[in-house]
Amino acid sequence: MKLFIAVITPLFLGLFFSSAQEKAAWHPAAGPLKTRWAAEVGPTNALPEYPRPQCVRPEWLNLNGLWRYAITSASVANVTNFDGNILVPFPVESALSGVMRSLDEKSTLWYHREFTVPENWRGKRVRLHFGAVDWQARVIINGHELGRHRGGYDDFSFDITDQLTWSGNEKISVAVFDPTEGDQPRGKQSRKPEGIFYTSSSGIWQTVWLELIPQICINDLQFTPDIDTQVLRVKVSANNLSPSLKIEAVASADGREIGRITGPANAELLLPVHSPHLWSPDDPFLYDLRLTLLDGERVVDSVSSYFGMRKIALRKDAAGVTRMALNDQFVFQVGALDQGFWPDGIYTAPTDEALRYDIEFLKSAGFNLARKHVKVEPDRWYYWCDKLGLLVWQDMPSRYDTTPEGRTQFEVELQRMVEGRRNHPSIIMWVLFNEGWGQYDTERLATWLKSLDTSRLVDNASVWTDKRVGDVTDIHSYPGPEAPTRDPDRATVLGEFGGLGLGITNHMWSTNFWGYIRMTNAASLNERGAKLLKQLGRLRDSLGLSGAVYTQTADVETECNGLLTYDRAVTKLAATVSEAAIRSRPDTNFHVFAPNALQSRVTWKYTTEKPNDDWMKPSFDDSKWSEGIGGFGTEGTPGAIVNTLWNTNDIWLRRKFVLNKESFSNAKIQLHHDEDAEVYLNGVLAAKAPGYITTYEEVDLEPEALTALQWGTNLMAVHCHQTHGGQYIDVGLVAPQPQFKTELGK
Repeated sequence: MKLFIAVITPLFLGLFFSSAQEKAAWHPAAGPLKTRWAAEVGPTNALPEYPRPQCVRPEWLNLNGLWRYAITSASVANVTNFDGNILVPFPVESALSGVMRSLDEKSTLWYHREFTVPENWRGKRVRLHFGAVDWQARVIINGHELGRHRGGYDDFSFDITDQLTWSGNEKISVAVFDPTEGDQPRGKQSRKPEGIFYTSSSGIWQTVWLELIPQICINDLQFTPDIDTQVLRVKVSANNLSPSLKIEAVASADGREIGRITGPANAELLLPVHSPHLWSPDDPFLYDLRLTLLDGERVVDSVSSYFGMRKIALRKDAAGVTRMALNDQFVFQVGALDQGFWPDGIYTAPTDEALRYDIEFLKSAGFNLARKHVKVEPDRWYYWCDKLGLLVWQDMPSRYDTTPEGRTQFEVELQRMVEGRRNHPSIIMWVLFNEGWGQYDTERLATWLKSLDTSRLVDNASVWTDKRVGDVTDIHSYPGPEAPTRDPDRATVLGEFGGLGLGITNHMWSTNFWGYIRMTNAASLNERGAKLLKQLGRLRDSLGLSGAVYTQTADVETECNGLLTYDRAVTKLAATVSEAAIRSRPDTNFHVFAPNALQSRVTWKYTTEKPNDDWMKPSFDDSKWSEGIGGFGTEGTPGAIVNTLWNTNDIWLRRKFVLNKESFSNAKIQLHHDEDAEVYLNGVLAAKAPGYITTYEEVDLEPEALTALQWGTNLMAVHCHQTHGGQYIDVGLVAPQPQFKTELGK
């Protein structure tokens, strides 16, 4: 794909600051931590890239750079005196804004700047765009209020043509109200950051820009790839409903035209894409698209864009397990929880290179997915996911209160999120609620969300309150991993796991840091991290898991669970380690001497009444014990395959198995226990496993137990003790055998 992106000419660069004095007066604030890209940021180059890669026009002006700012009481209607300069588009709380001040519910944040519109723009329309302003914005041009917008994550625009003076000295003011702690979608933002909540991002936090448009113009684009019928469904909306308006859509690949369609504007057209080159993480192929608006035979507007041909759906595999399928093939999705915070820019990445870096890192580390966690990113983040090949589960930013007004606003912003990001092939699933935060009317909203976008999957709730709607059932497990109980009609995913915490001196936001599982050094983190990632393969193959999300891409403030430090300067879980763990799992297969529930339906003798002390010996008479199929436990216990109910404090198990004349010198106990377990072979203690785990693991045999094994009939005896919570026990005897490494989804 060769995507045309307009560049800023020297004339446009002059818009970034109004005087040399203002430029000299600005400097970043002294924040706790900064990235290497912070040194590249200044008034003349604040995010200069074209902000909307899927709808490109060549004539535009970037209004990022130095603005004047003031923070007043909310009752102030206008300002003439300002507190200083602020670097747009960095939120006022960030170091890169140059301000680093917080905003509360009693205050208004004011922005002001002057700009010049090129003289050759006369006679056409000028549109003012805001990528995002958090949270409520009032926009004024030359003293005329254009309108207001409420919502912290979506773009909005105004036609400012009639308010322009063409005097070379146009004035723009923006008044922002952002209570943060109010009833509004805000994700992880907090005015009192701690733990899993972080510094808020108020005001302008995405690019502000002007665009030259014709009187009749293209207003909106909607693409839906359909690989089954080999077409791209295209709807181009114009700002005029005249029946004489037509759209010509031309798709090309590597400069060669591959499809063309002409039809009415404001209606869906079917653009043929024969034998489509499908988009996937391994091959993120993008087509170029030219869209031309015609009035009769006269060209009135034209934009360039791109699209990817891919499909995401649910399919049953050969065993009848429902899984997520990309382009009708099962691709195991392994990703990172990606929160999109930066130590110097908070919500705003310091540069486009920094934005791209996180995606490139995840790819190099073997991940094919990011779960964009309760935040909506600028369009360019999704552009890089499209171009570099990273799948995205997109969360709706959370809210917490339950007022009618708050619910209405939540639904308004939910619809805007879908409509604003729906053309990106990388996004394959919408996540409606996270951990029950502000959750309400889940069944209605999940159905509505699916109707807004029938081409993607819907996760109704990432853990806690699953209303059994949508396309997936989702749990969280720290450290995990584990898989949800299979659902006949939905795929199972692990929305969060891992959380291995490690603070790196000189690369932390604060010396007071935490992690879900606190590691002592990088070596232990890499060993534990590799083990967790390798365990996913067994959950995929045995329990039907379709995807899993490791917490997290980078540290965020005091939460040091990242693969990277917060400043992106140190890789804590080495990319080579994670890549090898992900792509080689399972790195062994097993010769099974005595199967467990992973491999077969095994009958055990069992009792929940304390037996005699010789219960584990081959000579013990278990004829009065009950019989049941392993494993034993209660439904809902993480990672369990429950075939027989066990809900007392203790259980004793016995079974016989036969060893043929083969080597069992490398045999291991393969078990899943919740809680304390002890395993005997032919009456000899083979292993003790204290506490609990959430998946099957291999344990070395005691040497005496290995010696006690014999060709022919052997006895396995197990005791498990439970105190509270879920419970489960299942045991087998296996020997690991190396096998060739295979890539996931192949």
